[in-house]
Amino acid sequence: MTQSTRPTPPQGPDTPEPVTCATCAACCCRLEVLLLSDTGVPRRYIATDPWGRRVMARLDDGWCAALDRDTLLCRIYDRRPWLCREYAEGGDDCLIERGCLGAED
Repeated sequence: MTQSTRPTPPQGPDTPEPVTCATCAACCCRLEVLLLSDTGVPRRYIATDPWGRRVMARLDDGWCAALDRDTLLCRIYDRRPWLCREYAEGGDDCLIERGCLGAED
């Protein structure tokens, strides 16, 4: 099937809103994030894991240190790590993680 002939998903009042970083419960902010490239992450958000790799710092409860806990938005979104940029909002991995944490709609 070509893209132009794919059926369009149904739309209506029962159709859930798409998951975006702005409307999510920040489920991915509990995952360990390796810093594979320099995106300008401020040093205060960088830690070293037991194997000597640079990772995003996490709070004692497991949440990313860059997460604003009041808004559940990333404080450094424009400077977030490459892995965070590549994590597809609303993609399969995102939806699986939301389901594991009980955040699905």
